[in-house]
Amino acid sequence: MKRVRKMPLDLATRNGPEARSLDTLGRPGGTDHQSRRRFLARTFAAVGALALGGCERLSRSEWFPKVLGAGEAASSAVARAVTSRRSMAQEFTEADRSPMFRSNGTAEPDTDAYRAMVANAFANYRLAVDGLVEAPANLSLADLRALPSRTQITRHDCVEGWSAIGKWKGARLSALLESVRLKPDARFVVFHCADPMAEDGTDFYYESIDLEDAFHPQTILAYEMNDAALPVANGAPIRLRVERQLGYKHAKYVMRIELVPSFAHIAGGRGGYWEDQGYQWFAGI
Repeated sequence: MKRVRKMPLDLATRNGPEARSLDTLGRPGGTDHQSRRRFLARTFAAVGALALGGCERLSRSEWFPKVLGAGEAASSAVARAVTSRRSMAQEFTEADRSPMFRSNGTAEPDTDAYRAMVANAFANYRLAVDGLVEAPANLSLADLRALPSRTQITRHDCVEGWSAIGKWKGARLSALLESVRLKPDARFVVFHCADPMAEDGTDFYYESIDLEDAFHPQTILAYEMNDAALPVANGAPIRLRVERQLGYKHAKYVMRIELVPSFAHIAGGRGGYWEDQGYQWFAGI
């Protein structure tokens, strides 16, 4: 049995008091690029909400994954048409930060191993980096903090239909990948996480991105949120921030990074936990 993360059944909640209080923190109006980004976020959110409204039933049908598969190619083409993947996501000021930043998905991984790390303030945490690399590594939080970092205030657009603005600091993923020296056939970066998605403690969450997103300057492994250590509910000790994509691509509780030529052999073969249920792999906004 799957442990289905909290997701919307009705996007009308976007118009509720909480949604309004968060949305008003974004800058009014905006450039054409910002308008296009909001349009894409809302479009993908609507598709995502439809999928999760009956996630288990629809993902097992023969026709629905095919529909989403066709939509993935279309959405990827649309995103590339309206904005370059190398362009920067909008960044905000301290005054724009949301008064609260919700926890999307898992709020705390339900495993003894994760609880032990929390009890020890993640002193024994190690991030494994392996696969198609010349120099596999096991990095502590101190090691990650020693890498070149970036601080950014960005907007998180969740497929549930809400948005929030937060401040993130973390190691540049590009710097980490350069340090382990990728092999020529590496094409995708897979993030293996600590949160199990099945009731029996198996089927761990995972996500993946391509090298273009991995080497984007705003793609970081965040260890701080709003000038404090990353909270457990938001993905401690580290989470991925890939600012040009929707929220479910921002993997939390990252334990291992694997470089692969293809993700077809991993789990359901579609590049991520929700993608295996029928979501789009490319969730660019």
